[in-house]
Amino acid sequence: MYARIVTRIIDSSVGSLHAGVTDPEMGDELPGLCLLEFDVRPRLNKEKHDLERLLGCRVESEGDYETGTSVSDFLDETERQLIQYFAGERAAFDLPLILPGTTHQRRVWAELTKIPFGETICYEELAGRVGSSPRAVGGANGNNRVAIVVPCHRVIAKDGSLQGFGGGLDTKRKLLEHEGALSAELFASY
Repeated sequence: MYARIVTRIIDSSVGSLHAGVTDPEMGDELPGLCLLEFDVRPRLNKEKHDLERLLGCRVESEGDYETGTSVSDFLDETERQLIQYFAGERAAFDLPLILPGTTHQRRVWAELTKIPFGETICYEELAGRVGSSPRAVGGANGNNRVAIVVPCHRVIAKDGSLQGFGGGLDTKRKLLEHEGALSAELFASY
């Protein structure tokens, strides 16, 4: 079990991100990233409440109490990897994840992590990979609480248009542009 979820705000080129890391009750367990969400995300508070319910602990800001070294170190590592990503020095993340959700959601999120940096797939292709419908994988994408690391921004419409993104379509476009995943003609339409 977890004593709490510790959060830190991390600045990035696409805006402020809320990072949340589990603080294990037992000393031999390691923290895991369970939240990485855009400050502008309308559902951010709901996501925090859902994590409290699903993981049975409170979400607290890093500055609200004395944080254990492993949690602070993990938040530092999360921030370091994000800085590397936005500097073009990292294409994949190496962070333990805690992703509570339904079996379907976890299957979709696992498949999202397999989409390579600089590539996109459509909702139909993602649905085919997990044996589901485009609408259902869209719902699972919308419930992803670990943006960028679980790259739901790499899923686009079948016609190549950008659709639905919790951080806003402009942020999705910026992330895909950063990764070199937008074709010139698609980019021109945004």
